[in-house]
Amino acid sequence: MSTEPDTKVHAELRENFGKGFARRLRAAGKIPAVIYGHGTEPVHVALPGHQTALLIRRANAVLELDVNGTHQLTLVKDVQKDPVHQVIEHIDLLVVKKGEKVQVEIPVNVVGEPAPGTIVNLDAQTITLEVEATHIPQNVEVDVEGLEDGTHITAADLKLPKGATLVADPEVLIVAISVPAAALAAEDEIAQADAEVAAGQAEQTPETGDAGE
Repeated sequence: MSTEPDTKVHAELRENFGKGFARRLRAAGKIPAVIYGHGTEPVHVALPGHQTALLIRRANAVLELDVNGTHQLTLVKDVQKDPVHQVIEHIDLLVVKKGEKVQVEIPVNVVGEPAPGTIVNLDAQTITLEVEATHIPQNVEVDVEGLEDGTHITAADLKLPKGATLVADPEVLIVAISVPAAALAAEDEIAQADAEVAAGQAEQTPETGDAGE
């Protein structure tokens, strides 16, 4: 059985606009959206709230819209949310075609454990790739298993999904392996304490005179 979500969504055309109408749509469990791209005029629609909210939890979701019997493949380009209540207020949808390539931000996922005593610093949460619109990977994995302090992984080092092309600067830092600052500070304190103890012991050691005196 396929685990892929059903991306077919019934969209209703809307001709009324404005904040008041948008609020009424959301109160009715629907989400205002606009479809644009490929030289077409923007089309304003209303999407089913619950189904759409579940689908767009996946980054770069592609929705197969049915707009009054017309089928349209779209890529979710922007989701606007209320900053306080996190309610979806509006969605921008880009028209795409099967086989067409698009540039998207793909999440970076770290797997594995670095060398003992080190930590992983994820410098880039996402990476820009060019991929087929209907085959957008969920993430790009970075394997840090056993990597030592001082190891750097750049965009050029990433193992890209099949069919993907790197768009980002190949020199951009993705992951750095390091020893935590607290651990370094603790090591310095221990070394300093050891040095003070050694110095104290040296001062307390009596000088040895000649045996004949």
